[in-house]
Amino acid sequence: MGDITELESGLGDAAASLIAALTSIWVPIQLALILGAAAVAALTAALVRRRIDLVALTMGWPPPLRLVVRNVIANLGMIIFAAAVALMRATMLALTAPERSALLGIATSLAVAWVLIHLVAGLIRNRFVFRVVALSTWTIAALSILGLLTPLSEALDSVAIEIGGMRLTPLLVIKTLVLLLLALWAALAVSNFLDRRVRRASDLTPSHQVLIGKFVRFSLICLAVLLVVRSTGIDLSALAIFSGAVGVGIGFGLQKIVSNFFSGIILLADKSIKPGDVITVGDSFGWVSSMNARFIAVVTRDGREILIPNEDVVTHQVVNWSYTKDEIRIDLPFEVDVAENPHVVRRIAAEAAASVPRVLAKPPPVCHFVAFNARSLDFLLRFWINDPADGVTNIRGAVLLALWDALKREKIDFPSPVQDVRLRAPAAAQEGAYLARGGRKSG
Repeated sequence: MGDITELESGLGDAAASLIAALTSIWVPIQLALILGAAAVAALTAALVRRRIDLVALTMGWPPPLRLVVRNVIANLGMIIFAAAVALMRATMLALTAPERSALLGIATSLAVAWVLIHLVAGLIRNRFVFRVVALSTWTIAALSILGLLTPLSEALDSVAIEIGGMRLTPLLVIKTLVLLLLALWAALAVSNFLDRRVRRASDLTPSHQVLIGKFVRFSLICLAVLLVVRSTGIDLSALAIFSGAVGVGIGFGLQKIVSNFFSGIILLADKSIKPGDVITVGDSFGWVSSMNARFIAVVTRDGREILIPNEDVVTHQVVNWSYTKDEIRIDLPFEVDVAENPHVVRRIAAEAAASVPRVLAKPPPVCHFVAFNARSLDFLLRFWINDPADGVTNIRGAVLLALWDALKREKIDFPSPVQDVRLRAPAAAQEGAYLARGGRKSG
């Protein structure tokens, strides 16, 4: 509590000094100079951005240099403001006492810290992480410039609670969260870089590439968490009770997540499914676009992405149209009129299927005469394709259209839905109809 009292005393003294300083004529003068410098910097930066085509200027430059120039242009207003205020500060130091330009000195330090932090943090591509890092770093720098960092740190460290022998303070929580965020961002950035390098390795299968990438990402994240925990001095043995509770929670509440995670590892290890395969799971047909820790993404022919849990892929029947090879056979049954010549029909059907571009010439299409009955002759047309990712329904339709055109061209009829009905003993039929209308049978 003594630290809090000291902080309150320090803030009170600072407030009293500020009130005393505000009564001086030099404070409004400095504020006016700062506002004027801010207006000039904003107008100059806007004019420069309007006159400079950044894309055309940096065309052909290395990507890191383009990123630096983009950050400089984005912070051009603050750079001009810092330079203008620093020039005013130097001029007033040469003409008046130092305490009469103290506010300009603070503004200069804050502006320079803002520029340096944003130029360095601007190299972070993730905008959320960039904002968090820039804001937190500048806040710490501002507190240090104002002389409040040490009292505030001591005050945050003075309030603590004991958990299993571990002293938990607000300062420790803030430090842990900031370091954890930075460590996780660094781990993800490194894992993404290594994942891109692994995916360029042509001697690795797609399943091995995904498996190595997931393993590297998981290992780096675990390493980042352990480093943060060790650097902040957190004793994990003091959290044994809570870790046991977390284990129970995983056992009951996260069963599906853990099952999907290990099912995904199994799928990647046994290479039964890999990115680019064409699969059918239940009513879902499409090609595998990505394999993740919890699910696989299947893109259907209509552009939808279906997320199938890894556990369902492992435990249910899956049709992999391109497991060992891309060639698949398609069966197409059809019927013709019973009066047609089956030899001619078989030849015409095979030629019609062979005329479709996607149908393979080897093995050639074949047509089998499978059955006949009182009204039709039944045939089965079989052909092969090697691009199931381009669709199966559309090739069926193309072959059916070619078959229809060929049969019509050869004047081969399909079974007629009309059936002949022959009536015997017309007189008896007429008498039955008369009785059905309520008539009386003649004696």
